[in-house]
Amino acid sequence: MLQSDLTALWLTIKLAFITAILLLVFCIPVAYKLAGYKGKFKPFLEALIAMPLVLPPTLLGFYLLVIFSPAHAFGQFWFWLTGTQLAFSFQGVVIGSLFYSLPFVMQPLVAGFKQINQTYNEAAIALGLSHFKRFVYLILPLLKPSIGSAFALGFAHTLGEFGLVLMIGGNIQGQTQVVSIALYDHVESLNYAAAHQLSLILLAISFACLVLLFKFNKSIVGVKQ
Repeated sequence: MLQSDLTALWLTIKLAFITAILLLVFCIPVAYKLAGYKGKFKPFLEALIAMPLVLPPTLLGFYLLVIFSPAHAFGQFWFWLTGTQLAFSFQGVVIGSLFYSLPFVMQPLVAGFKQINQTYNEAAIALGLSHFKRFVYLILPLLKPSIGSAFALGFAHTLGEFGLVLMIGGNIQGQTQVVSIALYDHVESLNYAAAHQLSLILLAISFACLVLLFKFNKSIVGVKQ
């Protein structure tokens, strides 16, 4: 395998891991609030979160690229803060991936919070546990299967990014060239042997993520029962 392919593979795994972890940190408290929210704006919030499911990745990537550009206020602020630009950078790809994979992490967590038996929560309240302690010592342990599913889905979905990464990050070896883009380059140059190697590795990683996902889903069924 080419050194550039190994670099692309490592960059892809790094991107998927960082994206999944950051989304868990953001989504767990938001999903907790959303699961119990009954207000009239709930459909709008759910639609906003689910938008990346229906938007073409290139469309999402285009608008993020515009926002990341030095001509935009956010791009200017980032450059002032860090001295680097977001467009065509790994940091920009990470931020784009957070939007791209958001619903795949959020939805399992919301479903998990809804499935938690409220009897446990009521018993904890009767014992005098504070809201924070109930969340940390009772709700989060019960949510472990959902957290595992959310991480596996977010990780696996980020692995397959192509259009969004290409729009935001371009095709810079060692910086923004992920496996899907490297695979496209090999096919375009008719290097099918290298394309097969990358495809098999990506298939194996994706399959392992799905095995973990179904394992956690089975655990969720057990918790619900």
